[in-house]
Amino acid sequence: MTGPVARQDPGNLALSRKEDFKAFVDASRRTRPDTLDQSALRALTAAERAAYDRARRQWHANLGPIRTPQLAALHEDLWDIVDSNLQDGDQAKGAVAVDAFPGLGKTTAVLAFAAEFHRREIAEHGAFTAQGHERWPVCRVGLTGNTGMKDLNRAMLEFFGHPGRQTSTAAQLGLQALDCVLSCEVRLLILDDLHFLKWRRTSGIEVSNHLKWIANEFPVTLLKVGVGLADKGLFSEGEALGETTLAQTGRRTTRLDMPPFTIATEQGRHQWRRLLLALEQRIVLADTHPGMLADDLSDYLFARSTGHIGSLMTLVNRGCQRAQRTGTECLTRELLDQVRNDAAAEQARRELDCAFSAGKATSRPRSARTTG
Repeated sequence: MTGPVARQDPGNLALSRKEDFKAFVDASRRTRPDTLDQSALRALTAAERAAYDRARRQWHANLGPIRTPQLAALHEDLWDIVDSNLQDGDQAKGAVAVDAFPGLGKTTAVLAFAAEFHRREIAEHGAFTAQGHERWPVCRVGLTGNTGMKDLNRAMLEFFGHPGRQTSTAAQLGLQALDCVLSCEVRLLILDDLHFLKWRRTSGIEVSNHLKWIANEFPVTLLKVGVGLADKGLFSEGEALGETTLAQTGRRTTRLDMPPFTIATEQGRHQWRRLLLALEQRIVLADTHPGMLADDLSDYLFARSTGHIGSLMTLVNRGCQRAQRTGTECLTRELLDQVRNDAAAEQARRELDCAFSAGKATSRPRSARTTG
């Protein structure tokens, strides 16, 4: 395509390509739309109202990331590991795996860390290497269920836009990927959706061997993200024939988790309340009020999300869209009852609903119960 280069639409990015990843990293913070009351809404012209509603739709669809205790803890661990991986090139660096259930925000948290790391490295070392190459501190690759060694190499080259990614052999692709990593001084290699690999099949063992080669030859910290990686044998001792490579991978990999919110303790209930209060402040609806989420809907939202922040953010986003579209301009139980959420959250909802209704559980800390 030709013509002037326009500002990249943040809703049209593929983070498996370096230009899009840079656009994601350099994107300015979204401007929160003003909260207008009902009379101010009625005073808008049709064109003004359409523009205002479009801005709110985009805003509510991008309410995160929120610096939850889980995200903060994960980032601290990641900084420890990445900053300690300053060994010379002849030494293998420790890898890290973020292994957590779906809906806990692990990819969001990892991308937020990757953006911070990228900005820090560019600020400290400059946008170009001493040899004049573009500096790319982070390379992110997304895996699929059919990923083999050649596919993984090609995906790395796709990130850099290397011209040989379509015609080279598997071995050539690997060496070309190494050249890109060395030339661009990549320091963090993110492999997302690692659970798609069939670890105990031929392709899984092949890629595991290849990851060992990358860990030995590439001067990077390998950051693997997936679901149920421990169950798939990534951290096992691997006594059976063909699993010794998995055992070595486990010895070199630090496993990190992102647990869901819980309400079994007072500390957990306080953390849940702080999350809802932070969300309240970001919602742009005409009839919002203090305590709309944290007081009126605390138990309800926990039951609908089972403490998984991904499910909570999905429900709140969709609820805001419906409240705006229907003119309700507020989140209520009646409105949210009409909003569908992910299947896993809905399946686990019934038991929590019963516990809350019977007074056997609460998501509100004592201080909120006495003053609310």
